[in-house]
Amino acid sequence: MPSLTQAEAKERGALLRIRSYRVDLDLTTGDETFRSTTRIVFDASPGATFLDVRPRELRSVILNGRELDPAALDDGRFPLDGLAEENELVVVADMAYSRECEGLHRYIDPADGRVYLYAYVFIDNAPRIFACFDQPDLKAPFTFDVTVPDDDWQVLGNAPSTRLGPGHWRLAETAPLATYLTTLVVGPYESFHAEHGGVPLGLHCRASLADGLKADVEEVFEITGQCLDEYRRLFGVPYPFEKFDQVFVPEFSVLSLDHPGCVLLRELYLFGSAVPRSERETRAVVIAHGLSLMWLAGLVTNTWWDDLWLGQAFADYMAHRVTGDVTRFSGPLTTFAVRRKAQAYVADQRPSTHPVSLAGPDVRTVLLELDRISYFKGSSVLRQLAARVGTPALRAGLSTYFTRHAYGTATFTDFLTALSEAAGTDLTEWARVWFSTCDVGTLTPEITVSDGVITAAAVRQDVPEGHPVPRPHTLDIGCYGEESTTIRVTIDGPRTGLPQLVGRPAPEFLLVNDGDLTYAKIRFDDRSRAALPGFLPRLSPVNRAMVWCALLMAVQDGVYPAADHLELVTGMLAVETDPSIVVEVLEQARIDVADRFLRPERRPAALAAVAGALRDRIAEVEPSDEIWLCLCRGLVEFSTDVDELRGWLDGTRLPAGLVLDADLAWRTRYRLAVLGALAEDEIAAAHDADPSTRGEQFAAKCRAARPDPAAKEAAWEVIVGDTEMSSYGLWALAEGFWQPEQAELTAGYVPRFFAEMPAAARSRGDLVLDVLVRFLYPRYAASAETLRLADELLARPDVELPLRRRVADFTGDLRRAVAARTGVSG
Repeated sequence: MPSLTQAEAKERGALLRIRSYRVDLDLTTGDETFRSTTRIVFDASPGATFLDVRPRELRSVILNGRELDPAALDDGRFPLDGLAEENELVVVADMAYSRECEGLHRYIDPADGRVYLYAYVFIDNAPRIFACFDQPDLKAPFTFDVTVPDDDWQVLGNAPSTRLGPGHWRLAETAPLATYLTTLVVGPYESFHAEHGGVPLGLHCRASLADGLKADVEEVFEITGQCLDEYRRLFGVPYPFEKFDQVFVPEFSVLSLDHPGCVLLRELYLFGSAVPRSERETRAVVIAHGLSLMWLAGLVTNTWWDDLWLGQAFADYMAHRVTGDVTRFSGPLTTFAVRRKAQAYVADQRPSTHPVSLAGPDVRTVLLELDRISYFKGSSVLRQLAARVGTPALRAGLSTYFTRHAYGTATFTDFLTALSEAAGTDLTEWARVWFSTCDVGTLTPEITVSDGVITAAAVRQDVPEGHPVPRPHTLDIGCYGEESTTIRVTIDGPRTGLPQLVGRPAPEFLLVNDGDLTYAKIRFDDRSRAALPGFLPRLSPVNRAMVWCALLMAVQDGVYPAADHLELVTGMLAVETDPSIVVEVLEQARIDVADRFLRPERRPAALAAVAGALRDRIAEVEPSDEIWLCLCRGLVEFSTDVDELRGWLDGTRLPAGLVLDADLAWRTRYRLAVLGALAEDEIAAAHDADPSTRGEQFAAKCRAARPDPAAKEAAWEVIVGDTEMSSYGLWALAEGFWQPEQAELTAGYVPRFFAEMPAAARSRGDLVLDVLVRFLYPRYAASAETLRLADELLARPDVELPLRRRVADFTGDLRRAVAARTGVSG
């Protein structure tokens, strides 16, 4: 199917003005398809255009009372000509349900057999549900009528819904919406309601998970209300829609989708088991992110997809800022500094790196670039922008932008114009350097000391080869010692002198980018690097997080030994008090450093050292401490002691006070499966006892993770050949397949990945394929032979863009791992 180009959208946008959509969906027609009837009223100038519709069967198309031939449909496009000044178009089609989040997703709950539906229209899947002119600048009001098969089903969407009679629901007419921002949620969802500041609030989930949500309803509504109040204050515009629903939906491919009035959330954020505070904090950030997009995408919508990044990046920036400012969670910026920023730095050094601002001739190309650079680098650059202009100018600019373009569309230029007016300075060149160029620079302090006094000081800014110019940075430099202080500086150019430091006593530890205000990798001078183990615990949480991120980047750049990193992690575990830092650093230490960058022969001793440190800290910390569960989960990941893990499962060796709930039991089983100590009958029994979605996915991961040739072959055949399995089941198998402990067993699958993946990719949608390749790429096979096989695949002309792009990226990551293992003593 052709992807809509920007040129086509401009031509169609100039031709049409959409007055309204009325969509009637009949969901009683069977398990495979549903009936969709769409009535579109629109004005047109003379000319020809096309309608977007992707049905299982197109039954009829009637334009101004004239029947058109359904056979004219060609690859998702239906040609329209002979348009009048005022038009009515009625399209009837049978649409297919989805299992891969493309259109109307249909899910059967394994816990009770009940059916749940939700509409996944992002970014170009609306034509799988209703006929439309699918581009963001053709906004229009929508009305939905929905017929459902059971009286206990309800219907939710962008506007308030009304039950008109048995099995018949209507959603009120919406404010003008882009097609990609519409949604429907249909099924026997359990609901909870509240109100805040005149805005009706709703929380919804599957009936089988309602107990898990019930325990958190008060917390979620409280966070939602706090964020609503703060956004009203910051944006200068009231909440722009009639109500705000949040729905936890099954088999969701992304963390959230933020439709006006109705946000869909991944069930990952429904906590049926005990979780660390850091996971509740993450949920609060996701809630704040979705709510901010009611303004940043719903009220003012991007004119074309190349500006889609702005709403997402700003929502990410606002979510971390606002959650930390007004909720009980104080650590979002800490988590961002240690985790999400690291993900942006990695993405920004891959072959597919691109500017924060998106570019591409068509929707598919733009969507491929909507990634961690768009979100997390974009968020970081907006934090730098806020530091540059100040909060008052930021608030004034946002208020102007939302007021000026309310319920319409706008471009990044419009946004920048409003902000420049408020700041009293033209931000065009600053924005060009930051938003329209690729790659990440590196800031290194250069300090000369004589007799304990600084005699010369500067910051060197290194940029990747081919980068046009070093970026300007507004940042703080922290000087730590007997007297600690920070100074605000502007770094601009390849080398910036720091006369403010000359003549001062030399600090024991100097930190560039104190407070994490800018986007750049940082290095340490020799004196500070030597002092790091002693000073790291004395830094603020945000600075500790930023240092850990810097060290991870240094390991990946091959300038800091992986073994030294893991030794520092072992020491950290004795003193670190921030749960978010413990969780993120342990995950990076296992998945990145120990599993990929450390030389394989050193891995067993490194895991044992970290596991030992975890046991020691667990014995010292009270179970009521927020960090305790983080430590216990970490021990499961690092332990290679089968007897210890078996003792956790049967209750004979559990740490005093630890309750082995369903989640922790599955984590323990998964680790045992990797170590070859979990049999198939045990997996089956555990799955029978827990037939939930979580149990189903963990069972699949455990089966794929077992070091058994038959288990590996069975998992592989399903991954590459079963097109009926749900995306979640597919990902679970792929996630469990490769294990560092099983390199010899899985060596034969490395060439199979490169040989078989192109054919398998053709049967998957881009969204599913993106996650599948991330899990299935042979990331632990860090060898010259793997790189050779990857290069051969990338040279093939039949490899389509989504697969080519992801393989190139992960091969770039692997190349760095190979270099790091053979470079510094890791």
